[in-house]
Amino acid sequence: MILTQVMAAEEAPNPLIPHVPEIILGFIVIAILYIGISKFIVPNFEKAYADRTAAIEGGIENAQAKQAEADAKLAQLEEQLASARHEAARIREQAREEGAAIKAELRAEAQAEAERIITAGKAQIEAERQAAATSLKTEVGSLATGLAGRIVGESLDDEERASRVVERFLADLEAGVH
Repeated sequence: MILTQVMAAEEAPNPLIPHVPEIILGFIVIAILYIGISKFIVPNFEKAYADRTAAIEGGIENAQAKQAEADAKLAQLEEQLASARHEAARIREQAREEGAAIKAELRAEAQAEAERIITAGKAQIEAERQAAATSLKTEVGSLATGLAGRIVGESLDDEERASRVVERFLADLEAGVH
């Protein structure tokens, strides 16, 4: 029994030692798989990786270009805004100056109008004073002539005589007042 078992064990293959045809077949299958993967699968992965890298880099470059463009537009808008603020300040200052000029012009016109009104008023007052003085002289003259005629007892209807009497009376009256 033992001997048969030893003999049978000698004839039976050792499970730890692989068969040479299996090793060769394994190498061939591994080589075919390696060639297939390296020819068909790896290039597709490489292509996908390159496309993705290019897309990412292109996106980054595009984003940088857009950012630079946005920065340039922002700088331009800020410059326009500063220019508009400067222009608005200039217009406000010009309007302020024009307002002051108009104000001065209106003030001068009002002053001239006031002077004209005062001059016209003074002339009118002087004319009215002269008219009143003339009217007063006439009335005082007729009253004085009538009174003198009563005192003297003669009629002073003569214009020339009455006029001299009135003028003398008024001259005496004015000399006494001053």
